Parts: sequence; C-alpha cells; structure tokens
Amino acid sequence: MYGMKLALGTLGGVGLSDVEQLPLIKAAGFDGVFFLWRRGYDVSGFRQRCDEVGLAIQSVHAPFGGMAKMWLPESEARCAIDELTECVEATRQVGAPIMVCHAFIGFKDHTPTKDGIENFRKVVDKARECGIKIAFENTEGREYLDALMDAFSDDDTVGFCYDTGHELCYNRGERMLSHYGDRLLVTHINDNLGVKDFSGEITFLDDLHLLPFDGIADWERIARELTHCPLPEYLTFELTTVSKPGRCENDKYARLPLTEYLAEAYARAVRVATLVKREIANKN
Repeated sequence: MYGMKLALGTLGGVGLSDVEQLPLIKAAGFDGVFFLWRRGYDVSGFRQRCDEVGLAIQSVHAPFGGMAKMWLPESEARCAIDELTECVEATRQVGAPIMVCHAFIGFKDHTPTKDGIENFRKVVDKARECGIKIAFENTEGREYLDALMDAFSDDDTVGFCYDTGHELCYNRGERMLSHYGDRLLVTHINDNLGVKDFSGEITFLDDLHLLPFDGIADWERIARELTHCPLPEYLTFELTTVSKPGRCENDKYARLPLTEYLAEAYARAVRVATLVKREIANKN
C-alpha cells in the first residue's frame, strides 16, 4: 500500500497472543510482522498462520534478558550464547531474513570486552551459516553497540536496527542514523517523550513505544535522514498498548477496541511513510 511495505510488531503488548493478533494486523492494512522469540515458541505454527492471513515475517526479535552476560567470559556466557544461536536457527526455520538483537541490557556498566566480541562472533557465524543477517539495535549501552558495529564493520552479515524511540531516551536524542545509517537493515519506528528525570538519569521506564506523532520525535527530520540510508523493504513499527509501571501514557490505547487501535497505528504508519516518500521525491 502507498508504494512502501509496512510491518508491525507488538511484542505481545496488545492483550492477545502473537498468533491471535495476525488477522487483525492484516485487516488493519499491514504487510508484515515480527515477533519476539523465546524457547518453546511455536515457530511453525506462527509461520503457518502468517501464510494463511497473508502476512510476511519481516524479522525475528531475539530475547534480550541475558544480553549483559554476553560480555562475560564464555564459561559464564554459555547460556546466553546458546539462546541467541537457537534464535538464529528459529529465524531460519520461520523464513525471516533478519534477527534483531540488542547489544546490552542495563545502565550501570559501560565497558565492552574482548570476551563479548568473541561470544557474539559465534552468533554471527551461526547467522552466516543459516543465511540470515543480524541487526544490532540502539538501546541502552551505546558503547556496546559501537563495539559490535566496529568489530563487524566489514561483515555484511551484521547491520543496524534503528529504533526511533530509543534514540530519544536511551541515546539522549543523538542522531543514530548519522553513525550507522549506511548499514540500516531494520527500523523499529515508535514515538517517545525523552528522558523523564530532570537530572538526566535514564531507566527502562522511559521506553514508551507510543504511536508516531504522540511524542516529541521530529518525524520530518527522521524521514529526511532515512532517505540517505539504504531503505529496507519494510518500514517496521514497534508499538504497544501497555504502559510502563507507574506511567500512564499508553493507557489511552488500551481503552480502545484493538481493531480501532490497529487502524490508528496503520494510519500513523502511512503518515510516516508519506513523509519518507515526499523526501525521496524532493531529492529527485
């Protein structure tokens, strides 16, 4: 639709299971989806249902709870390495071309390690073997993303997942496409209100995943910067109706019927895509 494919992932945050959401996401107008993999996930069932309703699987999101352990010596990181390599295999099985992966989790540590690079190398090697790509996402721990993108700078198995909301909170508004836009593989488009704490302390509570145009993101600037990147086949949106603990910004979405929320999500996605198309036309 509108000359640009649109994909959505909710990471389960709309009150229905991933499979139950699929026909509603398709009916809203989206062309593709992604999901958060975890051990025991029925990838074949998800694939079958996507085929039935006519949705492509744009990517698979890797679990991220163990990402800090990936930077420890291999003997301590083994479980985290195994989990990511299993996710790579699941990505291959479900037929998705890309696995999205966080580089780190947490706010206190800021020191990437050689052990971590070698641990991730095992995952990257597995991805190459499976014929898929890994897109590292801008989250908390910018130093860890930088270390991975530098270590795999000449490896076309590795690219970048650009999260517009994370840019506003976890990256304090720094323009991440200026660093890694030339390696863009995936977008996670959502809005945000920046860092809530006036002293500047960032927490996971700042990561809201609002509908585009409900926060402070400069969508004209984002659209302009995207046109200087290799645009992915899909503009992918990562949204939720669930507010973070102690916050209420997403409650208004949860009060809507899900079909109405998804219709509005699609309308906002079209607005973003239209801005990108306009910037492309201006360049030409």
